[in-house]
Amino acid sequence: MALPDFCIPLPVRLCYNLCEVISLNNRINFDLERKMRQFTIPNLMQYVVIGQGIVFALMMIWPTVGYTLLRLITLNRDQIFHLQVWRLVTFVFVPPSSSPLFIIFALYFYYFIGQGLERLWGSARFCLFYYIGMLGAILACLITGYADNSFLNLSLFFAYAAMWPDEQVLLFMIIPVKMKYLAILDAVLFLWQFITGSFSVKITILLSLANVFLFVGGDLKRSIQREIEHYKMRKNWR
Repeated sequence: MALPDFCIPLPVRLCYNLCEVISLNNRINFDLERKMRQFTIPNLMQYVVIGQGIVFALMMIWPTVGYTLLRLITLNRDQIFHLQVWRLVTFVFVPPSSSPLFIIFALYFYYFIGQGLERLWGSARFCLFYYIGMLGAILACLITGYADNSFLNLSLFFAYAAMWPDEQVLLFMIIPVKMKYLAILDAVLFLWQFITGSFSVKITILLSLANVFLFVGGDLKRSIQREIEHYKMRKNWR
């Protein structure tokens, strides 16, 4: 006897329905890519990672300059309203960590998944994906007063996991783990953040991850469908 849908875990069903509702169709994506082609930057993640590396190196080698620069490039609504409009772009260069050991792995990982997505989608589609993620972070900043690039970076990871869910990566350069399991773990953690966090946290998560649903909602939907079917099969065999 088939397992009824109400037995499927609620977070899985919610994610499936969300992907079904918000994913853009191929025609809309194509039109957006065509219109934005003139703003395409090939190898975008290479420049982002290099910028983050430079800022981090200055913070370590020349802290006075490095931390002053960091304060000048972050997203801050009050400063943007004081015409420091460069922050609308430069926030992507804020390093993902202040740990010298972690930064090496983080920058390599973001470069790796960014290049993988660009090879799959092409430069125009990848840049559009990244720009929409930036726009989400900027809108979150204008609403809440502050935002950073952490959810933007996370959106790259979710998109990569949706494209290659069964690809293995070495966690801490030692433990082989499939991308889909890391993505599920991150999704659970951020779902908890969303549930327990303040209004500003909720807005930031929703807006900064909108590009994931807009671009890979269909792929996420299919992945969740497969996992639901496997889950049902395992339950039926018990």
